[in-house]
Amino acid sequence: MCYNCGCGIPDDDMGRGVLSKGGASLVDEDFQVMATRWGMTVEEAKENSYKLLKKQFEPKDVEKKI
Repeated sequence: MCYNCGCGIPDDDMGRGVLSKGGASLVDEDFQVMATRWGMTVEEAKENSYKLLKKQFEPKDVEKKI
């Protein structure tokens, strides 16, 4: 669940169930399911997720004054 709670335990759903089975916790098992269904590796699925999340947290361009 560490992907959404920050506990640092990527394979523990904390009793809330895994996302890919209707639960509320994003765990390593979910990345495996996503990767399999998309025909990619788990590493690719995680890297793609990381890139998107990183992009979403980048500071927005501030209008430059001339």
